[in-house]
Amino acid sequence: MENNRKLAEILSRIDGRGFKAYKDIKGRYGFKAFKLFIDHVQGDPYSNPSRIRVRVERGRTGFGPELTSNHSRTIAFCDFLTRTFYRNCRRFAKQERGIGKSGLVTMDRPQQEILERTAMVVTREYVEARFFMGLPAFGRKISARNAKAMFFEEVPKIVDHSLFLSRLDLKSILRHIEVSEDADALRGQLDSLGLVAFVADGSLLPRASGIDPRPLKRGNIVPFTSPESFRVKVSLPNRGEVEGLGIPKGVTLILGGGYHGKSTLLNALELGVYNHVPGDGRELAVSSAGAVKIRAADGRNIEKTDISPFINNLPFGKDTKAFSTANASGSTSQAAAISEAVEAGAATLLLDEDTCATNFMVRDVLMQQLVAKENEPITPFVDRVQQLHREQGISTVLVMGGSGDYFAVADQVIQMTNYEPSDVSEQARTIVETHDTGRRNEGRGELGGIRLRIPVKKSFSAFTREGRQRIKNQGDRAIVFGSTLIDLWDLEQIVHISQTRAMGRAILHAMQYMDGKRTLEQVMNLVERDLDEKGLDILMPFVVGDLARFRPLELAAAINRMRTLKVRQFA
Repeated sequence: MENNRKLAEILSRIDGRGFKAYKDIKGRYGFKAFKLFIDHVQGDPYSNPSRIRVRVERGRTGFGPELTSNHSRTIAFCDFLTRTFYRNCRRFAKQERGIGKSGLVTMDRPQQEILERTAMVVTREYVEARFFMGLPAFGRKISARNAKAMFFEEVPKIVDHSLFLSRLDLKSILRHIEVSEDADALRGQLDSLGLVAFVADGSLLPRASGIDPRPLKRGNIVPFTSPESFRVKVSLPNRGEVEGLGIPKGVTLILGGGYHGKSTLLNALELGVYNHVPGDGRELAVSSAGAVKIRAADGRNIEKTDISPFINNLPFGKDTKAFSTANASGSTSQAAAISEAVEAGAATLLLDEDTCATNFMVRDVLMQQLVAKENEPITPFVDRVQQLHREQGISTVLVMGGSGDYFAVADQVIQMTNYEPSDVSEQARTIVETHDTGRRNEGRGELGGIRLRIPVKKSFSAFTREGRQRIKNQGDRAIVFGSTLIDLWDLEQIVHISQTRAMGRAILHAMQYMDGKRTLEQVMNLVERDLDEKGLDILMPFVVGDLARFRPLELAAAINRMRTLKVRQFA
């Protein structure tokens, strides 16, 4: 490893030369408090910034073993350091030192969720931060003076204020870790408690806006309070006993007038599969790891998915046990989303009528009288939702404001009024008993199992027509895989662009397990095993700092949306 004086010498030598001369600084350099790794040097001031790492010996940081005593605490501690490092990049780096991205110093920026990331790595031996630097240039000529200021002034300040306990507040670190550890512990208790979700009393669920996931800070903010009949007490390792609303397994209906908080509650549940930072308001709004948001997605691709429990007897004899289309309707896309989620191992379905296909959800008595069942291929979800629970063990939480037909199939009914929940289960049952609508249940026969599918490896290619490997994200919810664009716009539980980026690489990793015998779920489980054992770094041939952990449920959903996908059904 070179001394940092060598870096200064190289920068002096290449000063004023063309930008590509920066390639000479690639390597490892020893600084007084840390080691510097310049892993990749950008080829142009306007291209993606250079990949940089700094590594500090764990013993010098002051971070004790209690901060990483288990996997949950390690992820939360890394998340805290990542947020701190990102803030200090903005605090100490000048950011603008020439053309293009010159002067940029930044790190993969976390949002409200605490995710496992490659941006920060903490082991028993060291703490390593992985970040990005835009090397400075004017007119595509190297500016050594500015580069030296970045490497020898700004980076040491960022490291000093981010990776040493003496510069940080231990109480804040511990709070960050303990809040996340409690959420993991709570999620682990849900199944034994017979619950699919839990929302602690005092939670603040509303968000700043539809595009801002931070908590609402102004206006009428109503702390969450559970109805007595739904109140559950849990014991957490750090916070102790906590009370809140426990949503039991089965079919739960959330209803209420418009703008009274029912979709806000469901949104908290769909993102409750992740841990949240202290102060988010949703720290203890927790859902089971197998909770999946389902919605209609007109136009998506479907490949040999068994949607027969919901749609059959299509005109011209089109097969719905192995249904394929390149342009799904709202109803077929929603049926496929449910079947694919069940196939991938989902335990709870989350639905909001606002994003569902109306004809898939219900057929009222008037429509039944006019259109005979033999002329209607769709068996509405209202007639299958209880069978999903009884036969498959799959619970459903459904937001509904427009159809009382669901009263008859709900195990429990929660009404939201001014963001306050109340138990109206008995009232709903009374209405059903005293108001016979005459509607007929159209869910004839048993639901039956969903046919499993085996992905065909030959239908996957990470190469373009020119023979170049290309795997990248396109925005937050799209993946370019070879020559194929995988549109993930309807997967609402993807919360960060780095998850999308990692899923693109995970599809390539998954291909090694596609042997023509393993089902899609088995392939996903093997990818998950590898990530658990070896971490996200196995997805890339070189070190990067901008990958984040995703769920196998979203990875399976991404594969299901590939327009090149071919499968054969498991016999």
